[in-house]
Amino acid sequence: MSQTARTTARPSVDGAARRGGGAGLLVLLGTLTALGPLSLDMYLPAFPAMTRDLHADQAQIQLSLTTCLVGFALGQLVTGPLSDRWGRRRPVLVGVTAYALLALACAAAPTAPVLAAARFVQGFAGGMGVVVARAVVRDLYSGRAAARYFSRLTLVFGVAPVAAPGVGSLVLRFGSWRSVFLTLAAIGLLLAVAVALRLPETLPAERRSTGGLAATARTMRTLAADRVYLGYALTQGFAFAGLFAYISGSSFVFQDVFGVSAAAFSLVFGLNALALVATGQANARLLDRFSPRRMLLGALLVGAMAALGVLAGALAGSLVLVAVALLVFVGSLGMVTPNSTALALDSHARHAGTAAALMGGVQSVVGALAAPVVGLGGEGSAVPMAAVLATAAALSLAAVHTLTRPR
Repeated sequence: MSQTARTTARPSVDGAARRGGGAGLLVLLGTLTALGPLSLDMYLPAFPAMTRDLHADQAQIQLSLTTCLVGFALGQLVTGPLSDRWGRRRPVLVGVTAYALLALACAAAPTAPVLAAARFVQGFAGGMGVVVARAVVRDLYSGRAAARYFSRLTLVFGVAPVAAPGVGSLVLRFGSWRSVFLTLAAIGLLLAVAVALRLPETLPAERRSTGGLAATARTMRTLAADRVYLGYALTQGFAFAGLFAYISGSSFVFQDVFGVSAAAFSLVFGLNALALVATGQANARLLDRFSPRRMLLGALLVGAMAALGVLAGALAGSLVLVAVALLVFVGSLGMVTPNSTALALDSHARHAGTAAALMGGVQSVVGALAAPVVGLGGEGSAVPMAAVLATAAALSLAAVHTLTRPR
């Protein structure tokens, strides 16, 4: 399938998947994908309180973000190949159920190291749902249609970063930071019920992989040797590193450096997430006129310029410049994520789960490196966050231009 293909749906998808399609499936897949931003964003307003309650410093609390992301990476790497072999429903049902139980373990964590360990396992379980959601889309669509569907998913999972900090702040008014994880446990339980009742099986038995570990290893080697696939995976991974630098550092930058209240920070964070949703929906419409690759290149260029604006604002100590540039940068990701995902998975329909797993693993590992780097840059300044964000944007541009040139 070429990058400019206009395929709307795979004719081999079985009747069960067809009956489970439409808006209901879109909402369910978007919610599964939203486990990532929910896990990362909902407890951001509680960071200052967590440092006091757990007698930890900023870097130790940020470590729980990193371990969660590493868990997400490993969960995807393990579950993707399994979903190619066992189908899509079983792994995701196990994952979201475990996610709910592990959120309870996070709520009971007595120290920052214990919290970081619990977050690792919770991230592993959450990654199981995220990778299957991507594979389901690839089962159903390819080419521009896949990029358009991924764009529409941002309308659903984009609500998570909009609502998560606000919900976290609301929960903090009535309870401690531990109540935030109790809320995540409730969300995970409800999602497990929805998966059991509504998620169709989109990978028929005749299309499933029959090989064992050796076959999975061969598929991984094939994917790693595919220059174009790897280029798009790294492009998205570096872009996500920039986003994660913003996620892990913004709470401290806005509240501690610029003196913004927790409620105002939640508002700013929500506006940025709305920008991501809006550009994602614009991307779906613009794909009727422009190819996914062209849209990706334009979004990366805008994002890089915005990242430089964040760095300039940090150096100048300008809250307005930092906030506006961050709005543009986060908004650009609404076009980066759907297009890079569709382009990476386009040539690997037969092993969509494994391809989505490796891509998600690269994204999570590269992103996980951003948080400790931001934390090690020191407290009391917005420059560490801005520098990591700008570096990630530059590396993302470099990856797409050097590795993804059409064959």
